[in-house]
Amino acid sequence: MTIAVSAVILLGVFVYLLWRYARLPLWQAAICAAFGYFLASSSIGPDIGDGLRALARFVAGLDL
Repeated sequence: MTIAVSAVILLGVFVYLLWRYARLPLWQAAICAAFGYFLASSSIGPDIGDGLRALARFVAGLDL
């Protein structure tokens, strides 16, 4: 659950920065948010969550 909240915050900040500095129109940012919402509730949503958790475990295991 922590990973999901962190991903939501990270992606939200990313869309905000695109809106603020790359002049992303507000309606396109709203479409991005709606797409993410509907994608999460689709049948592929759990697979995406599993992939993000696997990626987070991989990054956490890197020895930099």
